[in-house]
Parts: sequence; C-alpha cells; structure tokens
Amino acid sequence: MTDRSHRRGFAARPGDAESWIKANDAPSRLSGETAAFTARLTIDVTPALRGRIKVAAFRRGLTVADMLRDLLAREFPDDSGLSS
Repeated sequence: MTDRSHRRGFAARPGDAESWIKANDAPSRLSGETAAFTARLTIDVTPALRGRIKVAAFRRGLTVADMLRDLLAREFPDDSGLSS
C-alpha cells in the first residue's frame, strides 16, 4: 500500500507563499448562471508577475481567477446601456 501521510489535505494551501506561488492554480468555484457563461482567457506574463499576482490573491483570501475577474470587470464595465 502507499503511504499518504506526506500529502497535504484536499484544497489545503501550503504554509509559505513561495511554495504556493509555484503550485498549480486551483479551479474557481463559480456557481449558477455565472458558471454556465464563462470563457477562458489566456495571457502570457513573466514568472515574477505571476508570483506577485498569486501572492496578492493569497493575501486577499481570493483565488487568482476571482481577483482577476473583479479587476477586469472594474476596468471594463458593462456599458451596453450607454449610447455612443
């Protein structure tokens, strides 16, 4: 049998930010209508910037995806009701 005592618990974050930065991103927990209408957006960033983003999200208690969704929504508000 395999000894699993060395593994972290399900959805547990590492104790230090450095190892968490290097870990894979966790999937976001979208619910309801929001989850049904999402699209993936991929951008290239430097490893240093990715690390800063992950640390900021960790400190705020958010996932990277949720934090960036909020940032993009603030920067690009829905102005479909406005006329040019």
